[in-house]
Amino acid sequence: MATSLSNMFFKGLANRSLTRPLNGLFYCTRYSTSVSNDSDTHDDFKPANKLEGSDISLANVIEQDVKDNPVMVYMKGVPDLPQCGFSSLAVRVLKHYDVPISARNILEDAELKNAVKAFSNWPTFPQIFIKGEFIGGSDIILNMHQTGELKEKLKDVTSKK
Repeated sequence: MATSLSNMFFKGLANRSLTRPLNGLFYCTRYSTSVSNDSDTHDDFKPANKLEGSDISLANVIEQDVKDNPVMVYMKGVPDLPQCGFSSLAVRVLKHYDVPISARNILEDAELKNAVKAFSNWPTFPQIFIKGEFIGGSDIILNMHQTGELKEKLKDVTSKK
């Protein structure tokens, strides 16, 4: 009896609109990405742009990434925790070859995202570079894997081990 009453209660809660008050209270969550101008906010907790005030441009950073890393992926998330299916697919295919994967999370920096698009002249992510050459996205990597072309491309990329 108690179980069926609690089930009815929770079903009733689930069916209520969360914009209507429940016993006079509103339940909502608001997230903000803006930085507070509060003078009590310590500088350690404010976001920092490490490129700001330096002579390094995002294009130079991308160029250096691509040059220094045999496999460079600009993706949504990171290789250990991709945040979209296409990024996940690209990482899974590349991990099959046991090569070191360097990556940058484009979700953390909109300016980086736009700079990568301009650098490669490619609109979507992930964007994969192998030995300094822009390859494409997850669909292209998958196709190259299926045809054996990716194995050939990665044959002299050394493993992490």
